[in-house]
Order: sequence, then C-alpha cells, then structure tokens
Amino acid sequence: MTYEVILQRMLDRVPQNLDKRETSIIYNALAPAAVELQNMYIEFDWILNQSFADTAQREYLIKRCAERGIYPEEATKAILEGHFNIDIPIGSRFSLDNLNYRAIAKISDGVFQMECETPGEIGNQKLGTLIPIDYIDGLTTAELTAVLIPGEDEEDTEVLRQRYFNSFETNPYGGNKQDYIQKVNAIPGVGSTKVTPVWNGGGTVLITILDSNFNKASSVLIDTVQNILDPVGNPGKGDGIAPIGHVVTVNTADEVIVNISTTVTLDTGYNWSMVEADVIAVMDEYLLEIRKEWANNSLNIVRIAQIDTRILTIDGIIDITGTKINGVAENLNLGEYEIPVLGTVVNV
Repeated sequence: MTYEVILQRMLDRVPQNLDKRETSIIYNALAPAAVELQNMYIEFDWILNQSFADTAQREYLIKRCAERGIYPEEATKAILEGHFNIDIPIGSRFSLDNLNYRAIAKISDGVFQMECETPGEIGNQKLGTLIPIDYIDGLTTAELTAVLIPGEDEEDTEVLRQRYFNSFETNPYGGNKQDYIQKVNAIPGVGSTKVTPVWNGGGTVLITILDSNFNKASSVLIDTVQNILDPVGNPGKGDGIAPIGHVVTVNTADEVIVNISTTVTLDTGYNWSMVEADVIAVMDEYLLEIRKEWANNSLNIVRIAQIDTRILTIDGIIDITGTKINGVAENLNLGEYEIPVLGTVVNV
C-alpha cells in the first residue's frame, strides 16, 4: 500500500466533474491523508512482523520467548589460569593490555584461577604477562597461561530464536536426555553436551561436554559441571540438579590429532608459503564444524573430499592430489567420544 496507490484510490472516489488534477484543492486535501495512511500501513506491517517469532526483532522475540520460560543467556566471564612466583591474595587485580583480571581461587602453590572482569569471548583471547594493579610485596612474575572456562558473549538473536522453535519439538522433563542437554548447555563455559544413559548400570548417566569454543573441556570446567549436576561426595542423592537416584559422571571428549599431507598445484606467481596460512585456516574451520555437530552424531568423519574441496577455494591453488589423513589416503572415522584437532598441514 504505497502513497501513490492510496491517493489514486481516494481520487477515484471523487466525481469526475470535479477538478482532481495535481495542485487542485481536492488533490491537495487528499495527498497528506494518503501519506499518513501509507505510514499507517507500514506500521501495521511492522507490528505484524513483531507478533511472530520467526520475524520478530530481538526486543520482541525476547517477549515471545518469555511466554515459554526461555530467556537469552547473558554474557559470562572467562576463567583463566594464572602463574605467580608467590601466593597472591584472593581478590588481587591485574591487567593485561586493556583487560583486567581478578584472583578468585587458589589451584595450587603459585597457581590461581583468574576471572576476567569484562564478560564475553574477549576474555579468552589474551595470554601473557600480567601487570599488578595494586602493589603485592615479593611478586616478581605473573602470567596468564591457559583458559580454564571460556567466557561467552550474550546469546545471539538467531540462536535464541532457534531455541524457541526447538522448545515445541522436544519435552525436557525430570532428567530425560533433553533435560540434561538443556541444563548442562546453560552452564557458563559449556558449548556442547552428549548424554549417555545407563552407561555403567541402572541409574548411571554419563555427561560428555565440550567447552564453549567446542574444544576439550578443562578439568576445572568438568569439576564445575559435576558439582552442579551431582556432587562427587554424595552421588545420586539429589544434592545437585540431577534427579534423586541418578549417579552422574561428567567428562570430556578425547582429542584426535589430524595431520594432513597433500600435493597442491599452485598458480603462476604463488608459492606454498603464500597460501599455507589460508590452508591451515580453512582446515581449522572444517574441523570446528565437525566439533560443533559432535553432540548430534554418534559417528563423525573427517572426509578427504571435504579437505580437497575447501583447499581448492583458496586463491592461488588450482589443483590438489594425493591427500592423506594421518598418513592414510582414507577418511578418518572418529569414535562417539572423540573430536578432531588439527595437527600439521604439509605440502609434499
């Protein structure tokens, strides 16, 4: 319903013996009303879109999701491992570039859990030497060495939208598979969950997780999830969120190193060193895609055809032959609890 269409409909209702030409009194009287009606139709269309979950903007999607008890997951803070030459006070603050970190728990002598004060994935991205914000007597070395629990950004709108639609297809309840998957994935730092019921006899449940970067989970994250679900000291008693009688064991997937060797034909003006970084990047991306789907599949496969196809998309590479995975010219079949991690990429 455009301005022109609305105005013409209005003019068509005016008798032909009256002056309806542009600049006439009748035309000038109807034109502003046509503009307002056009704007009203635009608003109606916008309101209609906000009424349905598949077209609603984030603000109104959140309202729709709330009707089903679904809320966007907030950004979480990364927990990292810090190494110091002495034991530092809990609550000590340090900086690294433009981020600040706070000691929240002792792991062992001189080793502490450090929480990034800025929520989100940005807290996962920097390791290195820490600078104390407050003076600590005797401190000579301070360094972040590893990410223990990855921080997560606020839930993306499209992920929230998919969770809303998924809620109509599944029925999480009382410790069934979907209930475990939903509750474990909601724990900060967890990116993927696989549930194996009755894995070690009646009442036992195996929960296998990946972190929010879809990598092998750290021991700290595993312990955190274990204590939330079913604390080790009192299994099956319902002290966690697992139902009474469920003895839950939490672990993570095993990494399988994927070493790739191949022979690429390069275009004129290119050499291997010019394309190597791009090859590594597309292989990392491919293996990440497999890890993201790991929880949905009992068998994951690293395929030579996919490797060749993706490498051929790189500028400067015009052909590829003889691709092998771990020295074998066959697809790599992964076990149910295995994930692929890129090792070396060699042009032979």
